[in-house]
Amino acid sequence: MNAVPRPVAIGVLVALLAGGVLAPRPWAGIAFLVVAAFVGWLLFLTWQRLALPERLMRSAVLVLALAVGVVRIVPAA
Repeated sequence: MNAVPRPVAIGVLVALLAGGVLAPRPWAGIAFLVVAAFVGWLLFLTWQRLALPERLMRSAVLVLALAVGVVRIVPAA
């Protein structure tokens, strides 16, 4: 990750989020799950340095991304 320029990483994340919002159902969920995996990886890497409120907020973002991904994959009944 250190070899990738920061604007490229942010651009890919923004593209995945845009794809998650604009893509049709199964692909949108997959895009959100990829974003959730990235957020989870960042949370794992920074867990020891974070204070409790930061851990809670980043965990909430992770849970929200996972929930949106699952809702976008599973067809509505």
